[in-house]
Amino acid sequence: MTKPVPPQECDDMASLRAAIDLVDQALVDLLVHRAGYIDRAIELKQENGWPARIPDRVEDVVAKVRAKAEVQGLDPDLVDRLWRQLIDWSIAREARVIREED
Repeated sequence: MTKPVPPQECDDMASLRAAIDLVDQALVDLLVHRAGYIDRAIELKQENGWPARIPDRVEDVVAKVRAKAEVQGLDPDLVDRLWRQLIDWSIAREARVIREED
């Protein structure tokens, strides 16, 4: 991936938008990478007889990303909402596969 220029170096909207597009592409790449770990979680949960949703783990993940957001100066409530949606999608995906293979 080409590294985007820092925001303060964007001299016009075209360069700013191009940089945002690069960041968006990187975010999608990271989400794909994360989904691979969810696929592995499905296998491990099946082997161990664990449910798709483990509430303590959900809260642990959300607490960690909220704390990271706060340190970085990003709205922790936004991050909370985004991660809960991502986690819900992941758990639904796990639940579908686990039920199909039972």
